[in-house]
This record gives sequence, structure tokens and C-alpha cells, in this order.
Amino acid sequence: MSAPLLALENVSKHFVVRRSLLGTPTAVVRAVDGVSFTVDTGETLALVGESGCGKSTTGRLALRLIEPTSGTVRFDGRDLAALSALQLRRSRAGAQLIFQDPYSSLNPRMTVGEMLAEPLLLHTDLSLASRRERVAELLGVVGLRREHADRYPHEFSGGQRQRLAIARALTVDPKLIVCDEPVSALDVSIRSQILNLLKDLQQRLGLAYLFISHDLAVVKHIATHVAVMYLGRIVEMATRDRLFSAPRHPYTQALLSAVPIPSTGERSQRRVLAGDPPSPLDPPRGCHLNPRCVHAQEICKRTRPELVADDAHPVACHLWHDIVSSSPPTPAVGPEYSESLQRLFRAFDARGQD
Repeated sequence: MSAPLLALENVSKHFVVRRSLLGTPTAVVRAVDGVSFTVDTGETLALVGESGCGKSTTGRLALRLIEPTSGTVRFDGRDLAALSALQLRRSRAGAQLIFQDPYSSLNPRMTVGEMLAEPLLLHTDLSLASRRERVAELLGVVGLRREHADRYPHEFSGGQRQRLAIARALTVDPKLIVCDEPVSALDVSIRSQILNLLKDLQQRLGLAYLFISHDLAVVKHIATHVAVMYLGRIVEMATRDRLFSAPRHPYTQALLSAVPIPSTGERSQRRVLAGDPPSPLDPPRGCHLNPRCVHAQEICKRTRPELVADDAHPVACHLWHDIVSSSPPTPAVGPEYSESLQRLFRAFDARGQD
């Protein structure tokens, strides 16, 4: 069996936000706290959770844009921490990043052609004519025209800018793309077009995606596997269909119950978490969700539940067996939801590109 394309093994990232007069850390944010997962070629792993749970930090750790406090990140079989500066630079071609805001991620003083040609200058020895041809090819791949190479970012719509960001990520033929909320800043109609473009590119080019999102409707459409994060930790992992049809963790159930669905004539039961997320500076002892969870018992307050790595559907919850057996089916995961979502995307697709 071949090694996964991307593997994070017990990765943590802690930020010191306050020190004593002697330099001793007195306040530390555990942004990512012992995260492990893998992403295979052609797979889309979605990281989901509330804002501030550590999703984007995890994505940057996966690309070694920031250094982990502990743990190992392997890409294409190599430990990124063991690479020299030159080796790391060369590995950048294999993994790229698409940001949430397409406008701020594009240089307003460079034309589209200059932006797309820049990675080719750094990572290839193509001639000027070959670079221009590659730029034109990339624009066609993402649904734009050759003449767009002479324009500046402010001359495009939001959806077109995100297409440009995707084209830039594809410039040097990566194997993995980290998508950090790539459609959350777009209108719903444009969002569906960008998601379908990403899926098409994945099928054509064999790409792997680490897809960071808080929108479970988007995740349902694009992901093959899902990891749910809460306060720096992964609390549940499964294939998309398994997680949406049979969520085990109370936090996952609450997230899914908040997804709007078409009316089926029955009252859906919202599973609302009590209070606000705790401060990452002072997380609760034991299970971090216990102050907000209606199922919490004494063991939840004392002992941190571990994610069972050898289970096909691991969950970090002491009580999940009892919770699943006593809870009604989670709304927003039935066939009506899936079919209506697909109809919505198809309707938007029929309207054409932005």
C-alpha cells in the first residue's frame, strides 16, 4: 500500500501571547493541539468547525508556511521539517494554496499574465513564448479567455478573481491544493460554479484537496472525507456519506442540525449548544465541549476523550454510543436535503458563468 500524499501526525501549534518579565510564557493559545489525518491522491478532506477552531492554522501547517510546535508533517513521503531551504522551495511546486479573499491574494500591480508567469520563472526553465502559451492554457482551463492575460485584478468580478487564483495555484502542476474557505466570499450562484470547477479539475488532473470550510452544504457537495474540529482538536472523522448520515459526536450533530433544509412537513429538532465557545487561552479540562454539551457527565469533565485512530469512523467522545442510540436522526442529512442541494447547484450551473 502506497503512502498517503499528505500526512499529519500528532501536529500541534501553540502561540505565546503573553510572557513574564523574565520571558516565561504566561498565556499560550493552543491553536492546533495534536491533530492527525491523511489525504490521498484524488481525495478531498474537508476540515469543518466554528471560526477560531484551528482550521486555517492546520492548513498552513500542512504547507509548512508556519512551523509546528510538535508533530510531523509529511508530504509526498518526505518530512517537511527535515527539508533544507532549497528542498523546501522545490517542494512548493507540489502543494499550493487558494485563499478565501481572491482580491487580496492577487497583486493589484501585476497583470494576470505576469502573475501566472511568475511561478514559471521560479520553478521552470520555460522560454518566454512557452510561458505565454502556458498562461493562455491556464486561463482556458479555468473558463477565462486568452486576452484576459493583459488585464489587472480590479477589472474582474469576484468569481473571475477566484478563477484566477485557481489558475495561479495550478501553474506548476501541484499534487495538493489547500483550499482555505475558497467560496465563502462569493454569491451562492457563483459559489456553485467554482465548486464544480474544482471538482472537474480534480477529476481531470488527479488533484488532492484539503478543503477548509464552515459551510456544511459546501462540504456535502465537494468532500470525500470530513474531519470535524473543535478548539484545536479533531473530534470526529469519517467519509462524507457516513458522517452526514450517522454523526456520532454531539458537536457534529449540532453543526448538521443547523444546516437549512427544505420543508418536509415535519418539525426538525435543532440541537443547539449552550453558551459560546470557551477561550482557547483557558480551555475546559477534559472534553473541551463539556460546558456546552447537554449529555456531559462527570467523566467528560475529568478525562480528555481520545480519537480512536484505527476505527473507520473515529470519534472523541466518551458517551457517543449512548448518545447515538438515544438521539433521533439528525436533520439535514436525509435524501430530500441531498437531492434539493443538487437541484440548486444544477439550476445555478444552467445560468452560465459569471
